[in-house]
Amino acid sequence: MERRLSVATHWGSYIAVVESGRLVRIEPRGDDPAPSPIGPGMVAAADDSARVLRPAVRKGWLDGLPRVRDTARGADAFVEVSWDDAITLVSDELRRVRARHGDGAVFGGSYGWASAGAFHGAQAQLHRFLALGGGYTDSRNTYSTAALEVILPHVIGGHPWSYQSRMPMWDEIAENCELVVAFGGLALKNSQVNPGGLARHRTRDLQRRCREAGVRFVNVSPVRSDAAGFLDAQWLPVVPNTDTAAMLGIAHTMLVNGWHDEDFLRRCCVGFDRFASYVLGEIDGVVKDAAWAAGITGIGRDTITGLARRLTEQRSLIMVNYAVQRADHGEQPIWMSVVLAAMAGSMGRSGCGWGAGYATMDATGVARGRAVVAAFPGVPNPVADFIPVARIADTLLHPGRTIDYDGRRLTLPELRLVYWCGGNPFHHHQDLHRLARAWQTPDTVVVHEAWWNTTAKFADIVLPVATSLERDDFAAGFCDPHLVAMPKVREPAGESRTDHRIFTDLASRLGYGKEFTQSRSEIEWVRHLYEQTRAGLGDGGVLPGFDEFWRSSAGVELPPLEGPFPGSFEALRSDPQRFPLPTPSGRIEIFSEEIDSFGYDDCAGHPMWFEPAEWLRGGLSERFPLHLISNQPAARLHSQYDNGGHSLGTKIRGREPVTLNPSDAAVRGIESGMVVRVHNDRGSCLAGAVLSDDVMPGVVQLPTGAWWDPVRPGLSGTLDRHGNPNVLTADRPCSRLSQGPSALSALVDVEPYTGPLPDVRAFTPPEVEH
Repeated sequence: MERRLSVATHWGSYIAVVESGRLVRIEPRGDDPAPSPIGPGMVAAADDSARVLRPAVRKGWLDGLPRVRDTARGADAFVEVSWDDAITLVSDELRRVRARHGDGAVFGGSYGWASAGAFHGAQAQLHRFLALGGGYTDSRNTYSTAALEVILPHVIGGHPWSYQSRMPMWDEIAENCELVVAFGGLALKNSQVNPGGLARHRTRDLQRRCREAGVRFVNVSPVRSDAAGFLDAQWLPVVPNTDTAAMLGIAHTMLVNGWHDEDFLRRCCVGFDRFASYVLGEIDGVVKDAAWAAGITGIGRDTITGLARRLTEQRSLIMVNYAVQRADHGEQPIWMSVVLAAMAGSMGRSGCGWGAGYATMDATGVARGRAVVAAFPGVPNPVADFIPVARIADTLLHPGRTIDYDGRRLTLPELRLVYWCGGNPFHHHQDLHRLARAWQTPDTVVVHEAWWNTTAKFADIVLPVATSLERDDFAAGFCDPHLVAMPKVREPAGESRTDHRIFTDLASRLGYGKEFTQSRSEIEWVRHLYEQTRAGLGDGGVLPGFDEFWRSSAGVELPPLEGPFPGSFEALRSDPQRFPLPTPSGRIEIFSEEIDSFGYDDCAGHPMWFEPAEWLRGGLSERFPLHLISNQPAARLHSQYDNGGHSLGTKIRGREPVTLNPSDAAVRGIESGMVVRVHNDRGSCLAGAVLSDDVMPGVVQLPTGAWWDPVRPGLSGTLDRHGNPNVLTADRPCSRLSQGPSALSALVDVEPYTGPLPDVRAFTPPEVEH
């Protein structure tokens, strides 16, 4: 008998077809105009050989080998144990670490998207469990946008993510804007996803509507395909990590020609005079004109001058994407893009001005927000300590060291137990060989995982978890106005359990089970959160009752949010006295007295050009002449479902594709389809060559997310067989202000691989004793 059930994921909503309890296929919904191909590929991974089916403990850890600097993590065999024994081992170890080293010795940062769902969010479950047990060291910010999250509250004020409701939406752009200049592009592939879940993909059609309305686009990026072909975008190939210099050259041109919006700068901004002195060379003797910018960026002087004129003569929007801030001095292009928009004359005008992260999710620019949806309740963390998210390896390697962060001095704690639930640090983090060394230092690493990926292989205790297809929940995406039911499609594989059940068992063993569950079952929690959401919308019958919602595969739509939204640039332009921004001055801070007071040598009081540690005009380029772009993949979300059918179908001889410009390939004797070795002093990996003039000469594009597959785990510098770019990227903070990652500041070289081709073992489980 065939059953058709609603499925919601980060990459869209689908219909799961189940026959006699077996998942047969996943189909796109008929009302999704641009369904992601990732969803159907989930079927192949549901029961593949990489599934973790029973609790497993690393053999060396179980045998009592030294638990500090035990170099066997990642290479050791595992022993399967019963659930009762696993719960005993984890609960006893939590008690031991807390008693001997304090609650702050437990790390529960557990960064990552995990899977969609209002109730089963892995981080929410973990953080509630650890907080009720005494607390934990947390992480702050995200790998995606750390520099942006720290700099924007200084420049425009408000919550780090409040800019989402303050920038123009796509429909407003179509109606009012004439010119969009996108620094870092606006790659449509990224809009497949939305954290928390997604009902229908809308970004593609909204972009198309803008072009049909006559909006012109300029793509300032090393990659032509960072703008959809139907946009007919003018492509300005830019030397990676030089966006700030390009913007400074445009700003200088505006300034010396008197094209800048003096009225807006005077009434609605502070510090422009000090910034202008820098641009004119009065501070350092270097005039930041179009010729100076051309020499750095590779964009022609006349093109820079022409772009400055177009931005000021037309109703314009300056976009900046997240990729440009995941680099050395990543705060600068974000800050400078706001300044450039303020100068151009369209800031605070409908559909124009400034915005960030367009097309990064099918949410940004689609809607300003949605009504509040109830979530699994958090508990205040008794431990005040935290670390910047990208400083996990530094923390493990150098406990007690002090670092700067946003005007504070932080002391890195000594972490003795790492509890990871959701996400994959061996995907997100840079310089994986360094992370592997750091990962040997804790006493214990506990991981919840559905598959034997790299994080599971580097754990001590692996607890098998159900996937989103194997539990009840409902989806509520970021800024997405739809709620979608997620009834369980199939039973959990093997002995897998939900994260919630695992934490319930652990909390019960530790004496606070009822406090953790509030005496509700999982489906009772799902019902409770939905009914809480429904009640929060008032008595108008906006949403149907839970039972009706649960039976429907179409989902329900929340009422739209009504403005005005705090921090509006339109309101600021109209009357900065009545509608100040939440900054110290109440205006856009072109010069920040607060940041200037920090005294950082890598982030001053106004945006500046800083030379990156690794870039194509630097000395290291003589040895490694290609700049690595490790951007987001098109075939999966981060590393999720790299073992899924869609991602596997994109591999070349089992390796992740790497794209080179034909001219760079020719001088290296590289042909399309060839397996190549990408390398620098930090590491090397194999990948399958793709030749395309969509990447500018001097640039190679290797997406993130291929499961790391080292030939000899634990041996620094060992070859990765599968194509993970983070064996090549630097674990270097982009600045003292944000301590964010600088993944996109990395130089490499590429050569044909001539040795015996090793088998890919990324999806092969470790040795497991049953």
